[in-house]
Amino acid sequence: MKERKIPKETIDRLPLYLRCLNKLIDQGEENISSKNFSSRLNLNSAQVRKDLSYFGDFGKRGVGYETKKLASKIREILNLDRRWKMALVGVGNIGSALLTYSGFDRRVFEVAIAFDSNPQLIGQEINGVEVEDVSNLSGRIAEEGVKLGIIAVPASSAQQVADKLVEGGVKGVLNFAPALLDLPEYIQLAQVDITKELEQLLYYL
Repeated sequence: MKERKIPKETIDRLPLYLRCLNKLIDQGEENISSKNFSSRLNLNSAQVRKDLSYFGDFGKRGVGYETKKLASKIREILNLDRRWKMALVGVGNIGSALLTYSGFDRRVFEVAIAFDSNPQLIGQEINGVEVEDVSNLSGRIAEEGVKLGIIAVPASSAQQVADKLVEGGVKGVLNFAPALLDLPEYIQLAQVDITKELEQLLYYL
């Protein structure tokens, strides 16, 4: 049977649903209706029901969704029910901020290894992570079994770093460099371009 294709927009909304559910759980809420869900996230209730229906039948008529059960299912769908090692390349302003960022769920995301080309940074320990020489990138990625890479280097170096990450066995890349990367189709790429977001924001202003 042909696998049902799930829209990217639906996947993009799942983390928002999870954040909302986690907040409700912290507040002691055991259930939430699709209407309440949609109003909290500025969506319509039909969209919420459609998104969740791609993965199963989680709601009960007259009751809504069980917050803990649905949160657990979404974590499973997003592969957040396991620990992922990450490699950070570039320990400048953005990289240093990521190493000390407290927003990562440490049960899921672990910055296991960091790299830079600056001799003054190599060997330093930041938030428990030692900065290593970027020339050893591919080999160390393979040794550590890292599957997620974060690029926080200048645009001129981003493609070379991305190639080394792929060579080491990384399957997903989060790119903070303002550069368009040419990667194999099997590599999942997420781009964080602050300048582009600001430029788009200006249009709506």
